[in-house]
Amino acid sequence: MPIARRMKGELSEADLLDALRRGDRQAFAAMIDRCGDTVYHVAYRLLGSQEEAEDILQETFLQAFRHLKDFRGEARLCTWLYRIAYNLALMRLRRKEPETISIDQPILLENDEEIPRELFDWCCLPEEELLRAELRSVLDEAIRNLPASLRTVFLLRDVEGLSTEEVAEILGISTDAVKTRLHRARLQLRERLSRYFSEELAGR
Repeated sequence: MPIARRMKGELSEADLLDALRRGDRQAFAAMIDRCGDTVYHVAYRLLGSQEEAEDILQETFLQAFRHLKDFRGEARLCTWLYRIAYNLALMRLRRKEPETISIDQPILLENDEEIPRELFDWCCLPEEELLRAELRSVLDEAIRNLPASLRTVFLLRDVEGLSTEEVAEILGISTDAVKTRLHRARLQLRERLSRYFSEELAGR
């Protein structure tokens, strides 16, 4: 069946790679359809700018096109693209300002375990509180304020739903490091949201 008649989900990774290496333009479009949304979302969440995320999206696929001959297929194609996008976005972040550590760091215990400075009982919050646009805005801001290393792991693992192994491969770190960073990211986000709910209830 010609590639033009195949849906993006029906084309196997091997077939797509073969078509890409033959220079099939429709295969390139299929690759963008398959991986483009996540590439864009990762870039946008890291940089906080639609314009810059679009630039990263374009740069990612241009680099992929230029270096396709170097891709050995040891990772999934989308994983390779996410790695390119992450590196491009990280370079932009570093040009803007050095990575800083959040002043809202959790408490470090003697066994290197971390706990939030503030804990809040979420059991009694009405469900509509969790759906409010204001809360979504607070969460988005809290994610943006995470250190880049934690933010990226959280986005790839919890937002985009990639596996721990895929995130480790994209970032070039161990799976244990991914788990540690994810744990720290979740704790910092939980602390920020705990403060938000505490302030909301205190103001009533």
